[in-house]
Amino acid sequence: MTDEARPAARARLPADAPHAARARLPVDADRAALARLPLDAQLVALREILARNEILGEVVRRAAGLGLPGWYVTAGCVFQTVWNVVTGRPPTRGIRDYDLFYHDASDLSWDAEDAVIRRGREVFAGLPAEVEIRNEARVHLWYEAKFGVPCAPYPSSEAAIDSFAATTCCVGVRAGEGEGPWRVYAPHGLADVFGLVLRPNPVLAPREVYEAKAARWREVWPELRVLEWGGGGALDG
Repeated sequence: MTDEARPAARARLPADAPHAARARLPVDADRAALARLPLDAQLVALREILARNEILGEVVRRAAGLGLPGWYVTAGCVFQTVWNVVTGRPPTRGIRDYDLFYHDASDLSWDAEDAVIRRGREVFAGLPAEVEIRNEARVHLWYEAKFGVPCAPYPSSEAAIDSFAATTCCVGVRAGEGEGPWRVYAPHGLADVFGLVLRPNPVLAPREVYEAKAARWREVWPELRVLEWGGGGALDG
C-alpha cells in the first residue's frame, strides 16, 4: 500500500445498497483487496461492514431520533468496527464507547450540553455500551486545559472530525429518520481504514496523544501499521 493522500468520501448511501451489492463486494476478502476498491464500492462495503455491529446500528438509529444539528456517530466505534471485521474478530471487540458529535453554537453553556446528554441517557438506555455525547461547538472552551494546546472554535462537526489525531480516524456516519439513507463523512478516504494503516494528522492533537493511542490500539489490533509522526515510515511493532 502506498502512502499517498486519499480522496475525500462524502456520499449518501441508499438504505438497500449493502444488500444489492453484497454478491459483488469482497467484504470477506483480505483487507488489501478492500483497500484497493474504488471509492464508491468502498462506501457500500463500509455500510455492510458497519451493519455487522448491531450496537452501532442501534446507536445510529436512535441518534437520528434526537434531531441534533450536524450530528455524526464517529471515532473508534466506526473505524474499529472495520478493523474487527476485516481481521476476523467480533465486530465490537476493543470498542470502549460510541461517540456522538453534534454542533450547536446557539448556546455554549455546559447546562445546554448537559441537557442533551441527559436526553441521550434516556434514548440510549438499555444498550450494552456507553454513548458519549459532545457538542463540538464548545470544545474550544476546555480543550487546552485537558490536552495542553489551544483549539480554535469548530465551525461544524465535520471540522471536529477533521482534527482527530490520525487521518484514519476521520470517519463519521449518520442516518435520516427510520430507514433513511446513511451519510458518510471521510475526508481522507477509506483505504487506510480497510488496510489498517494509522497515519498521523498533526493539525491539533500533540504527538504524544497520537503515539499513546497507537500503542493502545496495537495491543488489540497487532496487524495495525503505525506510521511515524512527521511523515516517516512505519514504526516497529
